[in-house]
Amino acid sequence: MVAPTAAAASPKRARVRVDGPSSVVSLQFACHDRAVDAVGSGAKGGAGDRGDAMNASDHTTRVFDADLIALTQLVARMGGLAQKQVTDSIDALSRRDAGLARAVIAADETVDALQRQIEEKAVATIALRQPMAVDLRSLVAMLRIANDLERIGDLAKNIGKRVIAVGGENSPVTLIRGLRHMATLVVSQLAAVLDAFVDRNPRKALVVWQGDKDVDALYVSLFRELLTYTMEDPGTISMCIHHLFCAKNIERIGDHATNIAEAVHYMVEGHAIAGERPKGDTSSYVGEARAMESKVPA
Repeated sequence: MVAPTAAAASPKRARVRVDGPSSVVSLQFACHDRAVDAVGSGAKGGAGDRGDAMNASDHTTRVFDADLIALTQLVARMGGLAQKQVTDSIDALSRRDAGLARAVIAADETVDALQRQIEEKAVATIALRQPMAVDLRSLVAMLRIANDLERIGDLAKNIGKRVIAVGGENSPVTLIRGLRHMATLVVSQLAAVLDAFVDRNPRKALVVWQGDKDVDALYVSLFRELLTYTMEDPGTISMCIHHLFCAKNIERIGDHATNIAEAVHYMVEGHAIAGERPKGDTSSYVGEARAMESKVPA
């Protein structure tokens, strides 16, 4: 999935090609300037001392770049697996495919293992290389992103469990269509934010961050539709509850994609996104739920 290549022109640059969720992109790391400090500290010595200092600094830079490339590969791979989990879980829900649902549940172990691997490697890199500025932010951001991807995998697994619990119950076509529409939007948000991470593009991340309100609006719409079904036919309450949890899991996946967007912006820009996170209008649906609940026949 990922093929790193070293830039031969300059020892201060390292390139990595990553097969992202939706495109093949190129990432170029701007490395730290420890070489400058090393040259300055050896300026009073002879030419041999300065050469030794530069060689040592260049070696440290190359090793650190290799660590960043390896971590980027792991995060990109983890993101692709988490995205596939979400897509497969919705397909399983639409087709009532218990076998696919079990595959989604089983795939979560791989995502969890990658999260642990990323955490161990990032912590070791921080301890050994003592990075600063953008280098340190990159490592911290990758830790945050891996944590959000792990939670996305857990939420997809939960949807798979709901598919198995629902079994052969038939769901209204409009309800499944609404869930698929919401999931398609969330998966596109996840793909876009992973591309933003690989591209180190804060503008792409900001677009994802601003789009979270659309996911919230779809969730509120589905919530109201499910309440309507339970009012019209109390026999659908069990099925509707399972679907409501699925819708909530999809909405939470969208929240984690937004978290990743914030991490990408911080990594590149060095500060959080200004302003409140955009949210859809959720102020009324809790009150509506309580009002409709009192009307459902016992």
